Amino acid sequence: METSSDEVTRLLRDWGNGNQQALEKLVPLIYSELRQIAHKCLYRERPGHTLQTTALVHEAYLKLIDQRDARWQNRAHFFAIASQAMRRILIDNARRHTAVKRGGPAENLPLEEAATISLEPDPILLPLDEALTKLAEIDPQQSRIVELRFFGGLTIEETAEVMSSSIDTVKREWAMARAWLRQTMSDDASGRA
Repeated sequence: METSSDEVTRLLRDWGNGNQQALEKLVPLIYSELRQIAHKCLYRERPGHTLQTTALVHEAYLKLIDQRDARWQNRAHFFAIASQAMRRILIDNARRHTAVKRGGPAENLPLEEAATISLEPDPILLPLDEALTKLAEIDPQQSRIVELRFFGGLTIEETAEVMSSSIDTVKREWAMARAWLRQTMSDDASGRA
């Protein structure tokens, strides 16, 4: 059964106003969509990534429920924030793995988890994060659109709603941002070679 966007928005607002029962009703309604976002984020990751879809959802969920005074505008706004949280988790994870590979501080891990860790850095995530940081300095709107579309899996229409922009504006900015990122990442890669 498809949950209405209005019902999710209502529950998000109730939760934002301190109603814990709204959160209990909300979680089952949003869980599968959070898993879809996490799956899209992880699909782009290197093979052998240590985080699984469920673990990424749960880490993001813990960050989201810690938002005490969140003023959720609507369903799309919530999922945009969820995708940001997942992006930060993945980037922090990639940085930890890169630090360990370079001889940084080692972590004490359970044996089962240590056996699954790949010390190979993600070839795309960190350069993409660096490029997005540069883009945010030049054009914060384009950076936000990329984040919502790429990491959040939002549609053009949902992105327009979150950004309070027209669909045509989002389409244009999305195309320009992709071209800029492609060029910047290509230039950076050739500079490192």
